[in-house]
Amino acid sequence: MQVLIIEDEPRAANQLQSMLKATGFEYQLLGIIDTVEDTVQWIQHHPSPELIFMDIQLADGLSFEVFQKVEVQAPIIFTTAFDQYAIQAFKVNSVDYLLKPIQKEDLRVALNKFSKTKGLRTVEPAILKELLNSMRMTNRREGILVKEGNSFVQIRLSDMLYAYSEDSITFGVTKEKRYMINETIDQLFNSLDKERFYRINRGQIIAKNAIKRIAPYYNHRVKLTIGSPRDQEFIVSRDRTSDFKQWMNR
Repeated sequence: MQVLIIEDEPRAANQLQSMLKATGFEYQLLGIIDTVEDTVQWIQHHPSPELIFMDIQLADGLSFEVFQKVEVQAPIIFTTAFDQYAIQAFKVNSVDYLLKPIQKEDLRVALNKFSKTKGLRTVEPAILKELLNSMRMTNRREGILVKEGNSFVQIRLSDMLYAYSEDSITFGVTKEKRYMINETIDQLFNSLDKERFYRINRGQIIAKNAIKRIAPYYNHRVKLTIGSPRDQEFIVSRDRTSDFKQWMNR
């Protein structure tokens, strides 16, 4: 069985592989992909796998966006850490899912269903649009609780210019100050409104209203300037440049 794993957390991808082996499921791993754009590229240039395990929140957005850009012929088992409200959308529309942290018995049941039905039902475009809208509605976070000295304060996301990761520590920056955030850059981005924030590369997230200038940069990338001078360079990675320009036009 040829399997593709689409997951932006290496630990989760490794755990899924271990659990697949523990269930006795025989498979050939074709690859592990962690972004929407890389998934689109992979699907465009490779034969369809027999089964895809797909995380909903990827490093550069929601995985439902993949289906808006390319036809996916393989059956999907979604994995998600979303709350019960979001999960209900899957039940109504008969989409298989595994709730994180994935349990071995739940994985076994999903695999048995896949085996008996010889694949999961493909998802209609209208359903995908509904699911995508429903997922985006959950991303309405307005603030981040951060530690300041011996106490905690909340910074409003409307005040955050950008966030970045350095030595595995995540920082959020406002006009006044830099704060340490007790979340990984992946966790932070997955909780943000994707209309307001964009992950320009693996280590940086920037707010749309902070961007003052976009200039060409070598190797088909672009460089961003924000309102106040900072000690960071903001360079959109090559594989995200096209999508970033589309995002800025929305």
